[in-house]
Amino acid sequence: MSKKVLYTLEYPVRCSPAILYEFLSTPAGLQEWFADKVDERDGMFSFSWNGTEDKATLVDKEADKFIRFHWTHMQKDEFFEFSIERSEVTNQTILIVKDFAEKKEIKDQSQLWEYQVKELFHRLGS
Repeated sequence: MSKKVLYTLEYPVRCSPAILYEFLSTPAGLQEWFADKVDERDGMFSFSWNGTEDKATLVDKEADKFIRFHWTHMQKDEFFEFSIERSEVTNQTILIVKDFAEKKEIKDQSQLWEYQVKELFHRLGS
């Protein structure tokens, strides 16, 4: 079994960090673009797509800065994270997605994130 590696994707966003954070950290926000249905109870998030459910624990978060999840079926040191930064040059909001994948799957996984983030931008009106 190959070891998964961390990869990072960056997307400039036309909205405030506070609004973006709501879409990344709340069940209602995540349900708008990430999954068909999202529930949360005591830091355990349940994501449903086409009747299939997956669970992730909330690992850490800081309001308007980042949120990190761990899929319960993945290795302990693997996670996916959304972080929000501001470009010092342009003052633009930047969404950073960090995730793990096997090297040969990074391109496919990146395309999946690209699709998801486009849906997020559509919901944001960005």
